[in-house]
Amino acid sequence: MKSWWGVGMVVSLGFLVPQWSYGQAFRYQPQSGTGAAQSNAFSAQADDASSVWYNPAGMTQLHGWQYSGTVEFVGSSINFRNAAGVTAHGDLGGTMALPPPSQFYLTANLKDLGMTAFGALSVGIGVATPYALSTRYSDTGPFKTAVTSATIPMMDIKPTLAYRFNNHFSVGAGADIYTFANFVGNGQVEQKLVWPGGGGFPPGANVELNGKGAAPGFTVSMLYSPLLNADQQPIANVAFVYRSQATMHLHGNMLVNGGTVASTQSTLVLPQMFTAAMAMWPIRDNTREWKVEMDVDIIDWTSVRNLDVHLSNGGVIPEPQNWRTVPAISVGTEYKLLHPESLSHWDVAVRGGGTYTQSQVSDMTFNPGIPSLNSYTLATGIGMTCYQGGKFFGVIPCGRASESSWMPVAIGLDVSFQRWWYEPRTIQGNNNPMVDGTYKTALYLGALSVRLMF
Repeated sequence: MKSWWGVGMVVSLGFLVPQWSYGQAFRYQPQSGTGAAQSNAFSAQADDASSVWYNPAGMTQLHGWQYSGTVEFVGSSINFRNAAGVTAHGDLGGTMALPPPSQFYLTANLKDLGMTAFGALSVGIGVATPYALSTRYSDTGPFKTAVTSATIPMMDIKPTLAYRFNNHFSVGAGADIYTFANFVGNGQVEQKLVWPGGGGFPPGANVELNGKGAAPGFTVSMLYSPLLNADQQPIANVAFVYRSQATMHLHGNMLVNGGTVASTQSTLVLPQMFTAAMAMWPIRDNTREWKVEMDVDIIDWTSVRNLDVHLSNGGVIPEPQNWRTVPAISVGTEYKLLHPESLSHWDVAVRGGGTYTQSQVSDMTFNPGIPSLNSYTLATGIGMTCYQGGKFFGVIPCGRASESSWMPVAIGLDVSFQRWWYEPRTIQGNNNPMVDGTYKTALYLGALSVRLMF
């Protein structure tokens, strides 16, 4: 077998530039059915258990125990055409992403549960999927030596606290534990490609690079309600959320035709993020609520300067990235009917919104394993909450028969749909010339959430 320097030379020519950048570069915004239906303009509302993710300070608005569980199904189409007329098509490994991204959150208002010694303290725990998608291309396509498939099943475990000082002001803080688990996909980052030749390996060999690791981070937030109605409900909210940078050391292997030829190490620095949000309720009384919100996220992708791969023999495969800080701007709305005459035991909400997100990746380091293009998102959805006297799906009683009952006091169901449009992007001067060409991408997302209030 030839020296690993041969492998380094091949990679330096750009054959493996995209190998680690797919999953870590892709920020996955939807984290609940209520948030997704408003195109994630939810940080200043944050009035269900998914506040653990969107704004921990919002947990102080919740009573008793609350639970939210969400599953999302994602479909995508990626079309490529280069100057010579060669085309390629990519998707997410099938019509739907499997396993689908999912989240769950559980919150408790300690004062409501009789633990008055802690004051107005709320606690929560959640599992979110802030970076989670997969991509598949043909193993005979024009950039088969760059990527044939890539996946990242990362999760974020979030123990969280929030404290309410008064009706106007709350703060929240929590840990972010980014990690992988074997029960989600293969429990590791994976990148597969067809070997182009060189480095002692035959052309056409199937190559896999993988890795896993964990990284700690933290989130702090605040929720300020300068205006309240007569029932002491907010009619204006201002929110701020800060998510810290987190450094993840990935350890894995390089496999050729299924056999391990080297162990690898790489370092990924997840970006710090700033969110500022404002929500207004032009209507909020005992029959109707109408909210309008804008969220602005600033994602500091400059943390991803390189994704160099260190080989077990001491060699280094250089992979410069040099991404840039970009904004994501979301606007969302919710119109809710409270116990309407025709559904007196229900609340019914209609939601919608839109988001604009910029690409953080330059032409030189663009990766076809991720639709890293400027994008526009339109979202819509409905939510229904069933209370005492109603029946969920016409069968399950929604309220407790007595205080000692195990039944929830209310059950909610949220359904949302998102359509993402990506601006066509022509890549020129990429580190891998086979990546140069025009990309057109579309993505569809459906989310289903169940909420339980005890």
